[in-house]
Amino acid sequence: MYQAGLVLEGGGMKGVYTAGVLDFFLEKNLEFSSVYGVSAGACHMSSYISKQKGRALAVSVDYLDSKKYCSMESLLLTGDLFNVDTCYHLIPDYLYPYDYDTFLKYTGKAYSVVTDLETGRAEYLRIRDLRKDIDKIRASASLPLVSRNVKIDGKYYLDGGLSDSIPIQKSILDGNRKNVVVMTKEEGYIRQASSPAQLALIKARYFKYPKLYEKMATRHEDYNRCVQMLERQKADGQTFVIRPKTKSDVGRIEKDREKLIALYEEGYRDAADCYDQLMEYLEN
Repeated sequence: MYQAGLVLEGGGMKGVYTAGVLDFFLEKNLEFSSVYGVSAGACHMSSYISKQKGRALAVSVDYLDSKKYCSMESLLLTGDLFNVDTCYHLIPDYLYPYDYDTFLKYTGKAYSVVTDLETGRAEYLRIRDLRKDIDKIRASASLPLVSRNVKIDGKYYLDGGLSDSIPIQKSILDGNRKNVVVMTKEEGYIRQASSPAQLALIKARYFKYPKLYEKMATRHEDYNRCVQMLERQKADGQTFVIRPKTKSDVGRIEKDREKLIALYEEGYRDAADCYDQLMEYLEN
């Protein structure tokens, strides 16, 4: 196990890129002492730590046609676009179970990044027992407007990407002098401000949580500053970054199986292509 942080950006269904990278890591038995997963990154982190190569991809593509997985019907009937019972109970416990015992044996620290609705700030929830802590993963992946708020220990949470899309600073503060960051946005990507219509919807839906609205209004600025910092660290050899080279046509909510598999394979290839440089970085 390398004494280093592994930081996994979210991105909805674009996260299959991360799944490809992590499956290559599993082939090479690459383990990190700390892992920080955001949204889809938190979901794929779970399959990675449970050492189930291929699971993250299978879960992403095998249920696309099921209305009980991701559908407007689910949103209207339950309040969640991604059906909670299917995604966090039926699949992980019965259809394609996590290897919960293997996850328990992980000697590092795993964190699911979430956004506290009251403060608008990121929180980093420790995942020790995946079976007991599955709602922490769910909270990180609960997109605003199309998900119910997730209550954990008396506090309400949503998607970690709203407050800390790439938690590199948290990893550094935790003492990780080396960090590997897997991003789902392509090189040169610049996040744009949310549209006035989007912000109006956020303000109306979450009127009880003005700090969340404030965070959403400046989210693009925070994200772009973080990427600029990453580029400096990458140039100085402080951080190792794996990310798509070109923009993908995979949407955040994607139903095209072939597109998803292609993006997964791109992530796997990119990890393989930079493996020697990655080893040099980790072992130097």
